[in-house]
Amino acid sequence: MNAVVRQQMNGVSLWHAVSRNRRDRPALQGRLDVDLAIVGAGFTGLSTALHAAEKGISVAVLEAETIAWGATGRNAGLVVPNFAKRDPNDIIAELGAERGERLVDFAAGSADLVFGLIKQHGIECDALQNGWIQPAHTPVAFEKTRSRAEQWAVRGRPTVTLDSTAVTELTGIRGYAGGWMDRSGGVLNPVEYARGLADAADKAGARIFEQTCVTSIDPAADGWSVKTASTSVRAAKVLIATNAYGGSLKPILRRTYVPLKVFQIATAPLPQGIRDRLLPGGQAVGDTRRNLFTCRFDAQNRLISGGMHIVGVGAEARVPQTVWRRLARHLDLPDLPALAYSWTGVAAVEPDFLPRLVDLGPGLIAGFACNGRGIAMTTAMGKVLADWADGADARDLPLPFAPPSPIPLHGVVRYAPNVLLPWSMLRDRLDESLV
Repeated sequence: MNAVVRQQMNGVSLWHAVSRNRRDRPALQGRLDVDLAIVGAGFTGLSTALHAAEKGISVAVLEAETIAWGATGRNAGLVVPNFAKRDPNDIIAELGAERGERLVDFAAGSADLVFGLIKQHGIECDALQNGWIQPAHTPVAFEKTRSRAEQWAVRGRPTVTLDSTAVTELTGIRGYAGGWMDRSGGVLNPVEYARGLADAADKAGARIFEQTCVTSIDPAADGWSVKTASTSVRAAKVLIATNAYGGSLKPILRRTYVPLKVFQIATAPLPQGIRDRLLPGGQAVGDTRRNLFTCRFDAQNRLISGGMHIVGVGAEARVPQTVWRRLARHLDLPDLPALAYSWTGVAAVEPDFLPRLVDLGPGLIAGFACNGRGIAMTTAMGKVLADWADGADARDLPLPFAPPSPIPLHGVVRYAPNVLLPWSMLRDRLDESLV
């Protein structure tokens, strides 16, 4: 392992290492009264704070670490305006026409909302809205992507079905049966985007506190008392926006989702000649394999990819090298530049792969589980949660809303994605061998 790898493989994400616009915000000192208290300064919390403050609502955001410390700063920076495992038609069949269409519309406009906020507030985050591509690894998968593209297209979304030649031309990757693209998707630096949202929320009147760990949320007169080790905030309404990083704050929430640990890597910058061949339009890729393959470039021509791991010791050292080798093999790059950054993050995945709001009591909500579509979905979630903070009934929002529903046998089920990964990889190979 070379010196660069040893230096950078310390768990710090690429985005935290290279991002600008970092300014410290104070820890909360003294008691505070607000209309809305938000626990967590990730995309959900910051988007809610911005949109609520713009409505004239007094807001306090309490972050245990620093802005974008959790999943917000540990993803690949893909802005994807659709659902990871669900298509519009089956969502509508499950939820009914009215609620299903509202949820589909919510997702459909989520990327446009992200890039619109970036433009409106002048956020410098290397944003590029050139599309998100899902290549199909087999003909059967291609038919599914064709149907997926059509289902979004009839709702006015800028989607297109791609044959194998088009996928190769757009990505520089050979061997796919076809795929589809949503032109409203894109990429960005997630830490700089989060910091930009925080600055915009500040200007709108929200107050953001870092290094302020919430220890409990208790009923109080006309609302809730949000307590830290040394002080408290009284709020009429409270949003828990910690996703999978909530710890023991509300233990029941941890049993409502599957925590999915994902490894991300970034190479050293690629030579311009190779960069011109791969993803020349700057799009991001996430294919149809069960063992998902993703790739994108950052603004400095670093190639970024990710993957999961099988349960076992030594994963932090082993898996990044495995992802790097897969990247070199899949892109046919025997001289792929060295692995320069490696980091992990934890996503919250719901059994039905849909985002949701969890009802924890009058005026207390948790926003959860965007299932690998965090940047777009959580930004949009924040906008509708601001409506709730302003008096809208949570049952009228476009997201599913219900009391917590713990997953049966959660202590076992939470390990399923990792334990079943070898079977998923084998099924991918079997699929491809039948082509």
